Amino acid sequence: MFLAAFLDSSIWFPVLFSNLVLLPLILGVIIFFFAKPAFRYYLNEIGDYIIQRLLSDKYSQNIAEIITSLKRMSVLNMIELNLRAQDGKTLKRPLGSPKHFPGYDLLMFSSSIMSKFSLPESASIEMRVSIGPKSIKPLSISIPLMISGMAYGLALSEQEKIALAKAAKTMETATCSGEGPFLPEERQEAGKYILQISRWPWGGRTDEQIALADMLEVQMGQGAEIGTYKVEAMEGKAQMLAGLVPGQSVVSLPAPPGVNSPQDWSIFMSTLRQKAKGIPIALKLMPTGHLEEDLAIALDLGFDAIVLDGAQGGSYGSTPIKQDDFGIPTINALVRANRFFKERGVREQISIISAGGYFTPGECLKALALGADAIYLGSIVLMASSSDQADKVTPFEPPTTMVFYDSPTNSKDLCVNQAAISVVNLLTSIVAEMKEGMRALGKTSLKELSPDDLVALDSYTAEVTGVRRIY
Repeated sequence: MFLAAFLDSSIWFPVLFSNLVLLPLILGVIIFFFAKPAFRYYLNEIGDYIIQRLLSDKYSQNIAEIITSLKRMSVLNMIELNLRAQDGKTLKRPLGSPKHFPGYDLLMFSSSIMSKFSLPESASIEMRVSIGPKSIKPLSISIPLMISGMAYGLALSEQEKIALAKAAKTMETATCSGEGPFLPEERQEAGKYILQISRWPWGGRTDEQIALADMLEVQMGQGAEIGTYKVEAMEGKAQMLAGLVPGQSVVSLPAPPGVNSPQDWSIFMSTLRQKAKGIPIALKLMPTGHLEEDLAIALDLGFDAIVLDGAQGGSYGSTPIKQDDFGIPTINALVRANRFFKERGVREQISIISAGGYFTPGECLKALALGADAIYLGSIVLMASSSDQADKVTPFEPPTTMVFYDSPTNSKDLCVNQAAISVVNLLTSIVAEMKEGMRALGKTSLKELSPDDLVALDSYTAEVTGVRRIY
């Protein structure tokens, strides 16, 4: 009632109207007619000044010098050299090398059009895979895609590891512990669980932890990391599970605990086999130019599966030199390993798991056609897990800060269930496209795929893969 009487006043209503409506309108007109020309004038002056300096200053004083520098090096090179100049320490670059290694882009699927029809949409496609066929208890998964080993504490947060475990269980596939401390909550949420025997003081694992695994994976390297490296002190729960004291840094080992020289491998494997109680034991390594030599040793030691993490493989934070300048591309490693085991007559007895740089359904299906039994996925599941929650950290931080252990504030913001759903959606979509590709090829099972289903667009790819050229 008071407000109505106030507005009805012949004195105050015009005053309110002029302040609330007319004054902003008048200010807008003033800004439009006077500020716009002023802005254009000063912008023109600044532009003229910059151009004059660019075209008149000698090179040693010219900001254009940076253009010639960037012609010789990339923007990334320039950023990294300045990061090195900050404290003199080695860089830890996340998510792998930015280099474009030879991959699957120059391979195309080749299906018969007239002599053999594609399959109808209703056709069932068998995607189930068995890893370690010669073991007593092979690892059986419903799709040929698994979640790669990414370490709790050394890389990922507890929330992220649990989300990935939930997603893997929903998809009836396996998730790998990675080389970090054993996280009980991850194992509880996972279905099929792969435990890494890693190159850290805690990496030998306890008998109780091994008993909880569906497959063991002896980690001797990965696509973005080989050799030893130091990690500054972990804090919180990961520190406790690793058996470290507060403030203690830790250095990785050349090989898992108990392997002090190459001569120790046979005893190590014999002991591990007894603890495994029939589950498969895989070897994970960075493939190099000595791949066949390494595979021969692995074969003699009785490994059931080989994980080949090619040069495209990512990591939470290995050095650029190991990412960019070590290893061989994923496709080369896969083809060479497949050929080696066939020549030895043991291809049906040992599984090949390919990893490193798989981003699309097509790449995964091509790898399976070239001989892989299964594919490990890493970077893309991390990206997918935070995709629906990226607004919590962007634009000031990348979405992956939500999944890393050393960003506790952001990682606690990650909704575990939503992250798991996003990863399930990603894997479901990839598998659906792979099945569509299989139907187009007229295949009902992964076992029917072969290099004959591919053609190469260039001579190099044809020579590397043994696939026929299109010309």
